[in-house]
Amino acid sequence: MTPDVTARSALRLPAPAKLNLFLHVIGRREDGKHLLQSIFTLVSLADEIDLVVRSDDRIVRTGDLLCCAEDDLCTRAARALKTAAGRPELGANISVQKRIPAGAGLGGGSSDAATTLIGLNRLWELDFSRAELMKIGETLGADVPFFIWGRSGFVEGIGERISSFEIPQAEYEILWPGKGVSTAEIFRSPNLTRNTESLKMSVFSKSIQDNWPDLPGRNDLQPVAENVEPLIAQALEALKRLGLRPRMTGSGSAVFAVTGRQGPALGDLPSNWRHFRVRSLHEHPLCGWMN
Repeated sequence: MTPDVTARSALRLPAPAKLNLFLHVIGRREDGKHLLQSIFTLVSLADEIDLVVRSDDRIVRTGDLLCCAEDDLCTRAARALKTAAGRPELGANISVQKRIPAGAGLGGGSSDAATTLIGLNRLWELDFSRAELMKIGETLGADVPFFIWGRSGFVEGIGERISSFEIPQAEYEILWPGKGVSTAEIFRSPNLTRNTESLKMSVFSKSIQDNWPDLPGRNDLQPVAENVEPLIAQALEALKRLGLRPRMTGSGSAVFAVTGRQGPALGDLPSNWRHFRVRSLHEHPLCGWMN
């Protein structure tokens, strides 16, 4: 999907999902935030964001909403961008068409916020650099800087440290079992292990080079999430029956597996489940806007 510039004052833009190929929790800071290591990759499943410049200073959020418009992450992103620019007079209409399930660990809300920042940076002619937008994104959520970074990455810290990481082009099966889980609830769990050994990026790079399509590491959040929502285990089992090696992405509830180009037939699924066959993206469709 490529951006469609419909007018100088309007844009229709993609907000792609991500997968965590692994996710290790290696510690916890004094402020309670968890220290992670993960590999993020972008995939072709995407929400669609419509942005239109307003003649007044209002930020108006419409379309698919998961909370009140004032608390929505795209609304907050637009306001944060106005504040950073010192331009209180700026306004925009923001409409979101959701395709990425909420509470799935696919980064939909964070990606929407990142696309909003990238798009309004262009529409409002602010000329913030990628690094400057990533700093604004940090204030909105741990995954937002990754989507502004815009390429597969080895992610550390609380999500703010990102290094380029090469991943083979791949096709993935994604299953969402019709119900999301709360990221906060997963990270609060006393059953979550927080002492996985921290490893150098080169260890994971060699593992992928030698063993692909087998994935490195594991998802430390998966056992906790399966206990919170048993449907996750059912989704994992559905992919295992096809001879795949699935795991959960992020804090769940979506699960995924590397598959062949044709992809296996999943058969009948519960009516409220969602199945996506996606491809990896080398970079975010808007990556070139900040070169």
